Amino acid sequence: MTILIAYDGSDDAKAAIAFAGQILKGESAVVLTVWERLATTSARASAGLMTAIDGDMAADEAIGEAMRKLARHGADLAREAGLDAVPRCEPDSVAVWATIVDVADEIDATLIVTGTRGLGGVRSLLLGSTSDRVLHHTHRPVLVVPSPRTGD
Repeated sequence: MTILIAYDGSDDAKAAIAFAGQILKGESAVVLTVWERLATTSARASAGLMTAIDGDMAADEAIGEAMRKLARHGADLAREAGLDAVPRCEPDSVAVWATIVDVADEIDATLIVTGTRGLGGVRSLLLGSTSDRVLHHTHRPVLVVPSPRTGD
């Protein structure tokens, strides 16, 4: 069994890792962090979806390194939770949810694990829930772990 765990550093993603470790202790896991390149972010900004960020290749590489570090942190948490985990970091191809689905297919994941949130407020309303999109666009089982916060 190979589990794909989507990890963005949020409390919800941490809760998803902890829960997966409780029920799937000892299983192999890939902890995936997906990030948006500045060019993609700028293109979305021009469509009015978010604020534009001016950047260059060096800035993209710095962001990529920070995201690789985040993926390693997620894999560390997964190992602490009892999973045999490795980190993976990917720039998004079209959307974060699509990259999660594509990587799950590539590694032939038995299960995709995700938290319920990562985006907040207006951005979540405009772009939709990543977990919802993963759930509705994959042919693999998906475990969506609810937010640990009361009332979410």
